[in-house]
Amino acid sequence: MSILIKDTTREERERIVSEALGNSYGGCDDCMPGLAEMYQQYIDGKKELKEINMEFNSHYVSGSDGPDRSGCSFY
Repeated sequence: MSILIKDTTREERERIVSEALGNSYGGCDDCMPGLAEMYQQYIDGKKELKEINMEFNSHYVSGSDGPDRSGCSFY
């Protein structure tokens, strides 16, 4: 089964995201509400899951949203 936008309906994409996120998508005690919002562009048919995940990972790996370091932490 393909999860590409061109091969799915909006309802199928909502189900895919819901099943992938499990309880966090349902807002279980406000756990990770931003995570479900992150995939809204996929549900709306604007971005593929791969694109969204790559963008998220690039921010995480680059540390662009994290604190700045001013030297090696080993010294």
